[in-house]
Amino acid sequence: MKNFTQITILFLFILGNVYAQQEKGIIGSNNWLYNWTEFKPNQKQYDEPTQILAGNIDKDTKLVKRETYMLLGSVFVTNNAILTIEPGTVIIGDFASKASLTITKGAKIIADGLETDPIIFTSNRGIKRSGDWGGLIILGDAPTNKFGNGSVASFYGDLAQSAYGNTNYGGEKTESNSGILRYVRIEFAGKRIKNDDYYNGLLLACVGSKTILENIMVSFSAGNSFEVIGGDVNLKKLVSYRSNSNDFKFNYGAQCVIDNSLAIRSPYVSSSTAARCLQIASYNKKEEVDFTKKGTKVNANNLTFLNDSESLKSDIEKGLVKEAVYVGQNAKLDMNKSVISGFNPAVLLENTININQQNLEKIKFANMYFNNCRGNIFVENDSNNEDLENWYGNSAFFNVYSKSNNAETFIDFSNEKRPDFRLRINKIIASKDAVYAKEELGIND
Repeated sequence: MKNFTQITILFLFILGNVYAQQEKGIIGSNNWLYNWTEFKPNQKQYDEPTQILAGNIDKDTKLVKRETYMLLGSVFVTNNAILTIEPGTVIIGDFASKASLTITKGAKIIADGLETDPIIFTSNRGIKRSGDWGGLIILGDAPTNKFGNGSVASFYGDLAQSAYGNTNYGGEKTESNSGILRYVRIEFAGKRIKNDDYYNGLLLACVGSKTILENIMVSFSAGNSFEVIGGDVNLKKLVSYRSNSNDFKFNYGAQCVIDNSLAIRSPYVSSSTAARCLQIASYNKKEEVDFTKKGTKVNANNLTFLNDSESLKSDIEKGLVKEAVYVGQNAKLDMNKSVISGFNPAVLLENTININQQNLEKIKFANMYFNNCRGNIFVENDSNNEDLENWYGNSAFFNVYSKSNNAETFIDFSNEKRPDFRLRINKIIASKDAVYAKEELGIND
């Protein structure tokens, strides 16, 4: 009887730890990446375009699956029109004309795909590459902390004066509704605008909280995969795959909840600038914003950020691997139950942030799983992170540190057709010790 009791207690202890670990990173009783995602989009072939979309769409319009559509140049949905897209519809962005699709203030997009029949935005080139076409832009009338709201007019090159009104965003309607994006893939977007400026895969500017944004995959974007400027949005089950720039970027007073989402970086396709999985800022220049308005605030839960390096040590030494998360001054981040695996370091705070209790209470990391990172949390340009390690390493935060490779960390990391990036619980060797020795990675300063 005594042995049975001991075995039962041991079983319950192990079971409790398994479920506790399963709560970290992307979660689900099943792999929610199945069916609708595509990790080799350059190998997919689509029908030739049968319809052209150009200029303004100023009345309610429906795109149907039986047709294949070509975006030609800058296409605007205007005049409070609703653009509805059937599940399974393919929209191809034209390379030569820097095609893009913009949903203007007051208009809506209803792109409600299915798990087995997603809506696809992709490139028209035979050999597809990052930045082949512009991307998808949704402009809303929710608040921003910018003076005078904002405009994306600079994206479009030679834009007629009469069209400038179509590029404005911002207002006071926090709960505004710009439609639905669900089970949607955006591939090879992020066309270069000029110098180091690019379109994004999906840009959400002042989009309101009643907009539905979930199960969206952006792959091989030359610009940011997902960028949120202002607004009040809830994001769920997003995937950013092999972006040249940031995977998720939030700025100018964005109020956001992002849940159960994934970013997979490759050091071999990232831009030379410091591209991150998650970048949070309240402004680019202080003189642009009104400090009486809300700064950027992001609640991030169950995210998985992983770096796909063939040799992490070598790639770090070559300067190819950067931090996963960057937090700017006057921005707030509350990050929970998330996985950061294979970065240098895991988190970087802007050097203007004073390390004190008031500021650290605005930047929270709890129930985290830091794996195989060269250092955990640092201030920019400061190699001494003892205060930060003491703060975030406190047992009250329940942060865990490990040194497993990707194949050991995730359920089916190497499966090209149906990868599974949930944690592989039984292979993880973890510790609650915040002191993570660099020698464990075989890296010397």
